[in-house]
Amino acid sequence: MDPFRNLGRIPGLTDLLTLLQQQTEALAQLPRTLADLQGTVRQLTEATNTAKDTVASAQRTAERLEALVEELEEPVRALKPGLERVGRVLDDPAVDTVPDTLRRIHDDLMPLIHGLRQAQERMGTVTGSMAGLLRRRPTRPEDEPRPDGDAAS
Repeated sequence: MDPFRNLGRIPGLTDLLTLLQQQTEALAQLPRTLADLQGTVRQLTEATNTAKDTVASAQRTAERLEALVEELEEPVRALKPGLERVGRVLDDPAVDTVPDTLRRIHDDLMPLIHGLRQAQERMGTVTGSMAGLLRRRPTRPEDEPRPDGDAAS
């Protein structure tokens, strides 16, 4: 007769053995779980250090931006009245007509300017020709050739 034959029939003993087996398996997994936990804590520490460095860098950047804003604030505030005046001028309906006015001026004046340039070129040609004619003609009576062929001395 086997003394352990009825052991499985004791109420709660099977549950106790199952619990002991699970506890043993959990204890066997404990070193691996602890190693995983250490790795996770290490990664968390690295992430925390990186975040700390990032926050410090952001703080330095914020301080620099604040200094720049303080430096620019007064000149920008000084521009405000002029910008408001420009805004009022630009809001004037007459400003909307400026492109059409400029186009009309261009269309009307460009042919006139072209004609003036052509006239100026013609005048330059005429004055150049006149200067050439004047250079060829003697300007003083003593420079005129004598009928005997001698020049005046």
